[in-house]
Amino acid sequence: MFVDQLPHLPKILGFHVVSGIPKSKSLEIGMFKKKWKFHRNLPPTPVYAYGVSKNTATVPGPTIEALHGIATYVTWQNHLPTKHMLPWDTTINTAVPANGKGIPTVVHLHGGIDEPESDGNFNSWFTAGFKEKGPTWTNETYHYHNQQQPGNLWYHDHAMGLTRINILAGLVGTYIIRHPKLEAPLGLPSGDEFDRFLIVFDRSFRTDGSIYMNSTGDNPSIHPHWRPEYFGDAIIVNGKAWPRLTVRRRKYRFRILNASNARFFRFFFMNGLGFTHVGSDSAYLNQPVVTNEILLGPSEIADVVIDFSNSKTNIAILANDAPYPYPGGSPVNEGNSKVMKFIILNRPEVDTWKIPKKLMHYPGPDHVSGASHTRYIAMYEYTSAADQPTHLYLNGKSLEEPVTETPKVGTTEVWYVINLTQDNHPLHIHLGLFVAMGQTELVNLGEFTNCMMRMKDAIKCQISKHARGKMIEVPAYEKGWKNVFKMRPGFVTKILVRFSYIHSNASYPFDATAEPGYVYHCHILDHEDNEMMRPLKLVN
Repeated sequence: MFVDQLPHLPKILGFHVVSGIPKSKSLEIGMFKKKWKFHRNLPPTPVYAYGVSKNTATVPGPTIEALHGIATYVTWQNHLPTKHMLPWDTTINTAVPANGKGIPTVVHLHGGIDEPESDGNFNSWFTAGFKEKGPTWTNETYHYHNQQQPGNLWYHDHAMGLTRINILAGLVGTYIIRHPKLEAPLGLPSGDEFDRFLIVFDRSFRTDGSIYMNSTGDNPSIHPHWRPEYFGDAIIVNGKAWPRLTVRRRKYRFRILNASNARFFRFFFMNGLGFTHVGSDSAYLNQPVVTNEILLGPSEIADVVIDFSNSKTNIAILANDAPYPYPGGSPVNEGNSKVMKFIILNRPEVDTWKIPKKLMHYPGPDHVSGASHTRYIAMYEYTSAADQPTHLYLNGKSLEEPVTETPKVGTTEVWYVINLTQDNHPLHIHLGLFVAMGQTELVNLGEFTNCMMRMKDAIKCQISKHARGKMIEVPAYEKGWKNVFKMRPGFVTKILVRFSYIHSNASYPFDATAEPGYVYHCHILDHEDNEMMRPLKLVN
């Protein structure tokens, strides 16, 4: 551990400046098969990587930096081979080219507020050279409007039934929307040295360096390869296993993304250093929040400031103690309990960065007018005769069944998310941002679950009678606007979902009702790939 330096992620500007004025820019970013060095003592690993060329492609891919109000256009190009390097289970609902050749991919800008044609719909996949296309494919070039609030996003593959293995192979990258006029006065750490993404995920490797994925499913007679969760032995940060970073005794800003397939992380420093949260999933908080630990589910982001001048030691180990699966799984071991090492220089410094008392105010649940609709979203897990998971559904429906969630553009809705499983599911809603308002334990859970399995109707199963157990308050650092939130097992989580911008009353500059629509899903990738996803169709 800690023998490789933390890499600086390459950067691509999503705009260019003409006569001092920022203008829209068109990018071409490809997906390439190449070899990547995850650790100095590990042979190079075959990966799929994003980049403007095969030579410059990286894992994770380049960070795209966009400006608020200036559109970015990206042509995503598939240069991958005809055969996947990881087990491809066609018994789950998956994209399959008609001629059986080529690896389907499609890119979703996670947290982006853009038209359906640029959202990366699971059926909008394409193979190398656009030779084959999915049934909802529309455009080669995606239009990212960047009209939303400044914040942190990420892009990743979203192809039907292949998301988990395409991301496992390396297809992830980050995206920032900056708003200098609003952000500069905050005085937060900035610049390449002091403001950095930390993209964290887990992987296992064979001794030849290749990525190891167990090729036998939990129910091999039903799904030969599919397993309910992938967990790796090594923790990767910015493409290196257990890296180290030398820092100065001053404040740094880290945008921490959990890009794992299924692993939750509960981050903390072994020497007692803390975190000051300034933002989360694609939005700033109203005010800073100080904590000693961070719990991140897959695809969640914590935007934090760490002040290394507060350290009493010259070494700080960022650690993890989240069980896997979360919350009732195995305890972490030596390999996945350590994340990375910070070496803190001993000389004191004058620190010009600050953490303001107020950040950015966006209207929260107390300031949003009455919700237009209330929905109940239930999470189900189905098992085989051997009591092993076979598939997961939302509201007891498969992905292919007709759309039932049809919110109106510009409205706010209340969703009660009912988790009937033993797993914590990070729920992600495309296009919509939401505020978590609290979690209530279900009493007589077995009785309620049996009713829901039969009737699939929370009202008829008397949800009000059962949602009266202990109440869990949302942690202060997660009370802002998010696009992912962790749905606690055996609880009902109340969220307020907004289908409009949170920072203005402006209408979308695109038709959000267009085909192919959007989706909402669990962001444990193995669950998403096996039906824990439903269509979301906006209407006027």
